[in-house]
Amino acid sequence: MTAGTTAPTLTRIGAAAIAATLLLPSQAGAQSISDKLNSWFFGGGSSPQQTPSNTDNAPPDIECPGVEVRNGASTLAINAPGAEASPMNTRYQVTIGQLARECAALGGVVTMRVGVQGRVLLGPAGGPGQVDVPLRLAVVQEGPEPKPIVSKFARLSVAVPPGQTAVPFVHVEQDVTFPLPRGNLIEAYVVYVGFDPAPPKPERKHKTKKKQ
Repeated sequence: MTAGTTAPTLTRIGAAAIAATLLLPSQAGAQSISDKLNSWFFGGGSSPQQTPSNTDNAPPDIECPGVEVRNGASTLAINAPGAEASPMNTRYQVTIGQLARECAALGGVVTMRVGVQGRVLLGPAGGPGQVDVPLRLAVVQEGPEPKPIVSKFARLSVAVPPGQTAVPFVHVEQDVTFPLPRGNLIEAYVVYVGFDPAPPKPERKHKTKKKQ
């Protein structure tokens, strides 16, 4: 994977509508990253600070890998079924806006929460309905030969109601985990986010015939 570009700044237009999408399921981890997203997007709220009960057992401070939008995967055009790919046949255009992340290291394992905010735009051939948004997050150790560390795939369903031309969405990947690398190698780690309309299919396991 190649280096990406950071997401553009989100405007405050429609903040109330987008804020409603931040009301994710009531999970402690989701609430924490949602607070951070809300703070970054709208300038309000803050993530709760956790104070370790025992400083001797406090997790080590680490360099949290940055999050970037992967080159060529920042937008997704969804065309009408069976129609030739063209601007006039576009039903929906999906884009990625803001990104956020949190990191914690414990027992030699790094756990990240990665938040992605984007929106679905109605195209010339579009209308109300459910939009399938395939999203992939990949942790890569950059260098002369980039090394993939871990990859996560999520398929989101975004509802476009009648009369709406732009619908925001928020996804929080709760459990991006990988071994804590030695030394300062984690400084070369990057989390790439992008749309993945054709994820690889899982390999089929060949059944072996039992010997009689």
